[in-house]
Amino acid sequence: MTRLLAMAALLLAFPAVAKDNTREWNFDVYLDDKPIGYHKFEVVDRGSRTVLQTEAAFDVKFLFVTAFRYQHQNTEIWSDGCLDAINATTNNNGERLTVSGEETERRFEVSGKKGDVKLEGCVRSFAYWNPAILEADRLLNSQTGEYEPVDIALEGEEVINVGGRELLADRYKVSVRRGDIFLWYTQQDKTWVALDAPAKGDRRIRYEAKQVPTLSGTRQMMAGG
Repeated sequence: MTRLLAMAALLLAFPAVAKDNTREWNFDVYLDDKPIGYHKFEVVDRGSRTVLQTEAAFDVKFLFVTAFRYQHQNTEIWSDGCLDAINATTNNNGERLTVSGEETERRFEVSGKKGDVKLEGCVRSFAYWNPAILEADRLLNSQTGEYEPVDIALEGEEVINVGGRELLADRYKVSVRRGDIFLWYTQQDKTWVALDAPAKGDRRIRYEAKQVPTLSGTRQMMAGG
């Protein structure tokens, strides 16, 4: 409860900002090639801090019956590229999970599925919108509260279709215990535009962008050119 109140106090303390300071991502989510839901992100720059609010909802149906349901909401506060606070709730097919944490006395104290942990140094979550995570060797899981080891490598470049535009993007592989996550960022702007992640049963979850922040200056690729 103390951390929830601290998070609320921080959010209320921030002044109102112009729409120009807000970046939004909106993805359709697929299990293999079947649509199952959405994941949206709103990132607001408020002075020296950045506030993330994200929401996801997936429903996997079998014979018109919902066989799996996932809902996730998360608020994070960042400062100087590091996590200041987090408050996340998840319904993982009936399993209720909460993660909360805040920076205190040069340590990040987080409470999650396995209890309370104190983390040293600059803590970052699996904040795909933030290309700074590509330099990390550990990332905080906002669903479980685990501080997971990661191995991140640039694999090459690809042309990605975003809202009818073909954009040149770098593909990164993020290796974690549960498998490999692939992320795509535009080369010029380092804007996150796509994701492919492992799911149970050797299946894949894929994010297809409906909306991403303005890609000013990004090289636009034409089909066949």
